[in-house]
Amino acid sequence: MEQNVYEGLFIFDANKFARDQDALPKAVEEMITSEGGEVIVSRLWEERRLAYAVKGQRKGAYWLIYFRQDGPKLADFNRACELKSGVLRHMVLKIHPRLVEPILAHASGQPLDADVEAEVAAAAETTAEATEG
Repeated sequence: MEQNVYEGLFIFDANKFARDQDALPKAVEEMITSEGGEVIVSRLWEERRLAYAVKGQRKGAYWLIYFRQDGPKLADFNRACELKSGVLRHMVLKIHPRLVEPILAHASGQPLDADVEAEVAAAAETTAEATEG
């Protein structure tokens, strides 16, 4: 069975993240790998003040992770994230197979080649047509 590529955005408790900047990201990555997944890109997006208090916290560290995982195991991963202390919120989205390569290239800071840019433009056009009609 082919694994899907997912984008996960996590809001970590800024106080816990500040004390040990490796602990929470490593814990989430271990949850992914323990279920047979593979972490592709994992990085800090930004730290910022939250619009409203989440679990009593007013600041959060936004962490972005791209990973491969079997679809049926995603429910267990989401549940583990809900129970993990230090994870205020999380959201996981499946990336369309045509967009995997350019998104991962952008996330890792690699430039896109002309063929990939053409594929992205075609995929965006197809998506726009589907939403209009």
